[in-house]
Formats: sequence, structure tokens, C-alpha cells
Amino acid sequence: QVQLVESGGGSVQAGGSLRLSCGAAGYTYMRMGWFRQAPGKEREGVAVIYPGGGATYYADSVKGRFTISLDNAENTLYLQMNSLKPEDTAMYYCAADCFRTFGGDTWAANYWGQGTQVTVSS
Repeated sequence: QVQLVESGGGSVQAGGSLRLSCGAAGYTYMRMGWFRQAPGKEREGVAVIYPGGGATYYADSVKGRFTISLDNAENTLYLQMNSLKPEDTAMYYCAADCFRTFGGDTWAANYWGQGTQVTVSS
């Protein structure tokens, strides 16, 4: 059974940094990822890491600012977020068994954490 528990959200000023953590169980050989959902918007895939940790995907809006990593020894998924902007404000979700939707334009997942709020003020 897959279990995901996020932590590390909070409030920060624009330009600041936060690191999200996700304690994971039962995720072996799955693509792991971070998604976010802002009020009034659809949930979007922010970053995905493939099994083995070699390949990654980043949404264009976060490329060069966010870094996803997976520590298999600690069973923890991370999202390092730098140079945060007010538009990064959202509920962030850890996810397992991520996949591209039909057409390949968006990501979805079969397992979700409960979410952690990130608020960036200008």
C-alpha cells in the first residue's frame, strides 16, 4: 500500500526558498512527483522523477528554480524551491505512480498525499 505524507510548506517572501519533503512507503519502481493546485485552477504537475532518479520532468514555469530528488535510503521525496514567486502560491501534493495523460500534455497520478500549503508574498 502506498502512503505519502508531505511536510515543509509555509509562508515565504518572494525570492525566498522552501524545501518540501514527502515521506513515502510502498512506492518502489514508481515515478514520483510533485503537483500543485492554486485556488480556481486545475492541479498541475510541477516535477516528476523516474525510478532510479536519473530522468526528471519540470513544468516550464519552474525550470531552473525547482529541483526534485528522491532519497531511497530515507524513503523521502524532496522538492527544493528557490527564487519563489507569488504565482507559486498553491497547495502542493506529493504523488506516486505518475503518468502522462492521453496526448502527453499533462500529468496525473494514482496515489496522493494530503497536501501542504505554500504561500509566497510579494
